Amino acid sequence: MDRGGLMAKISLRISAKEQSYLRLGLNQPGGKLPLFDKNGREINHRTILACIEKGYVEKWFANPLKPQWLVCRLTNSGRKAAKV
Repeated sequence: MDRGGLMAKISLRISAKEQSYLRLGLNQPGGKLPLFDKNGREINHRTILACIEKGYVEKWFANPLKPQWLVCRLTNSGRKAAKV
């Protein structure tokens, strides 16, 4: 296997934090993911960006009041990854 193929497989591994984040959207309308965790802390941007990069979530819309917030929803692959 070439290095590119190996790197692609490694990058698609899901971390516990990513999977925990994805699970938050399973029971939400449209698979919407929250901006804050159950304790009221903002979800780490690195976790969100990693999920976007891996195709588990997609940006849904821009929040005009807080443009730095990433409002996302689950993709089909994100739903599958959340249930593993």
